[in-house]
Amino acid sequence: MAEFSQSLHLLLVEDQISIAKNIAEYMEQKGHVLDFATQGKHGLDLALEQFYDLIILDLNLPIMDGLQVCQQIRASADRHIPILMLTARDSIDDKISGFTSGADDYLTKPFNLQELEVRCLALSRRQSLQLDNVISLGPIKLDRKRQQAFRGDKLLNLHTMGFKILKILMEAYPQVVSRSELSHKLWRDAPTESDALRSHIYQLRNVLDKPFETALIKTIHGVGFTLAISKED
Repeated sequence: MAEFSQSLHLLLVEDQISIAKNIAEYMEQKGHVLDFATQGKHGLDLALEQFYDLIILDLNLPIMDGLQVCQQIRASADRHIPILMLTARDSIDDKISGFTSGADDYLTKPFNLQELEVRCLALSRRQSLQLDNVISLGPIKLDRKRQQAFRGDKLLNLHTMGFKILKILMEAYPQVVSRSELSHKLWRDAPTESDALRSHIYQLRNVLDKPFETALIKTIHGVGFTLAISKED
């Protein structure tokens, strides 16, 4: 498990130079390494080209705003990069917009720099736990290394695409994965038949849900898919 003294490689996407400077000075004094972008498109390019432990992303950015950047990172990155969103907006609707776009945490300006660092470290620790070979979520256990998945004690006979879909849903939980994001992660930019995703989801349900009393794959109509796992599971 990561300790609070760990050094993080951070990407800071913030167009207000004074705020960026204050964050940089504090974080660098704490031993962290930062890269910077003042525009959304530049931040997106860096996020997809470099390896970062975490991205600090301002919501109000010129040309491409933080919500768009967050959505593009979630759709295009080949791994889950923790994203902490900064904003001057503190309404519930704004926070919901940030989380549904894929943000992991949300901090309203003005904020305490020590709190910012603590949140960054907490997100990094959470992500490091998720990188274990075995993911356990409710009754599901998925072994990345062995390419196996279990529901309870039963080994699931998943084909390759079904395993990939289940892994994506488990890594994103409790967030909803949109159809477009799921398709992009599975096939990138390669053309696919329009009903291909529907067919693979159907096959996954036949293995993961049909033999059991309760269904775990939940369709959010007009949005995408998530896993219906309660805290008691």
